[in-house]
Amino acid sequence: MSKPDVDVAIIGGGPAGSSMAAYLAKAGVKCTVFEGELFPRPHVGESLVPSSTRVFSDLDFLKTMEARKFPHKWGAAWTATGVKIYDVDWEDLKEDRNGQPLPEKNGNETEAIIRFEERDQPGVNQNYTYHVDRGEFDNELLHHAHRLGASVAEGVLVRQVDFQNGEFPKLHYSVGGKDMSSTARLVVDASGRKTFLGKQLKLRVKDPVFDQYAIHTWFRGYDRKVWAKYDAQVDYIFIHFLPEANTWLWQIPITDDVTSIGVVTQRQHFAKTAKSREELFWETVATRPDLAETLRRAEQVRPFTAEGDYSYAMKQICGDGWLMVGDAGRFVDPIFSTGVSIALNSSRFAHKDILAALEKGDVSKQAFQNFETTIRHGTSNWYKFISVYYRLNVLFTYFIIDPRYRLDVLKLLQGDVYDEGEPPVLERMRDMVREVEKNERHIWHKLLNDMTADAFKPLF
Repeated sequence: MSKPDVDVAIIGGGPAGSSMAAYLAKAGVKCTVFEGELFPRPHVGESLVPSSTRVFSDLDFLKTMEARKFPHKWGAAWTATGVKIYDVDWEDLKEDRNGQPLPEKNGNETEAIIRFEERDQPGVNQNYTYHVDRGEFDNELLHHAHRLGASVAEGVLVRQVDFQNGEFPKLHYSVGGKDMSSTARLVVDASGRKTFLGKQLKLRVKDPVFDQYAIHTWFRGYDRKVWAKYDAQVDYIFIHFLPEANTWLWQIPITDDVTSIGVVTQRQHFAKTAKSREELFWETVATRPDLAETLRRAEQVRPFTAEGDYSYAMKQICGDGWLMVGDAGRFVDPIFSTGVSIALNSSRFAHKDILAALEKGDVSKQAFQNFETTIRHGTSNWYKFISVYYRLNVLFTYFIIDPRYRLDVLKLLQGDVYDEGEPPVLERMRDMVREVEKNERHIWHKLLNDMTADAFKPLF
């Protein structure tokens, strides 16, 4: 019986591809990562969520994270200005879930803050996660996979995977201008938002509702202490709501004095004007004068970069001889820093099915059913969570502050979205949104964004 060149060929060396390679190499599987770029290279998606720690622990990578001195992320905060969001109580809310009196709200609270240590996570033994320079982080994780035994081919761009002609899938690529190919028992697409197999197999479907667009850069000397109530909050991720519908700004620490700042808005807002990205960025930031004043005192240290086509799904994420992990298979929206977490956890779940499939000699679609079910369930929960957030931002803030729901929401923010069944808090959020939609006199009705609670349908 003939043998392929490798057991598993992985297209893409980002977090999904490198963590997959690390899992497989650690288990003794012969695998190769084909990465089209040369690392390190800059990349968006710089703030992690705590569920990533499970993967780092599995792969003995936590010591590298600490050695690189990436900023510790202890929690998250959301701010707004000029909107009194607590002038009304839902259901005459007076007690928490344990029957204890709730503190009275003064009608002027315009921020929500959570600390990851408030909820224990099974399998997570530290009360913080990390912010990362993605160039450094991705490079370290890819090299870690190599140290564990994975082969890595950087600067090698896969052009096509042939599934039809031959016993094994064949990857076609070029090295130094020379056309080459390699065979594998299984191909893992970890190509990120390039969605290599999604495009080749015509599986990619654009999300019919989300159409977000981001403009981002780094600043040196941005004073994060303006937003911090105590020292640890200097290294929180901050999400600042902006007055434009479905528009917000991220604030992510990269080093002690460098901060990533990005504006996210609907593409339609960007398309209406021919102004430059820089003009649009500053024009949008100016809608929050408190932000603009602090930011203009800082020094921009990178060119502006634009990101689009955020939200899409695939008709299928597994097939005979292939599967997709991370952004290659699904991307919803960056609002809760889910991208890297989903990438890492995709590998955590998928590698178990891959090991079993290789042992049985069966790499048909059915062999990856456990992975597909788990990851679709998790991304569906993210989608539902993000949907209610975009429909009514202040509702999310309300749930964060309400002791009856706080830990349920925190569980989602920690990245624990893969349990069976929809978290009950999501249904309660949707119910509240519907109440606001139906009552034009409700104080929050004017704050509804331009979708409906039922507009968000999971694609597949």
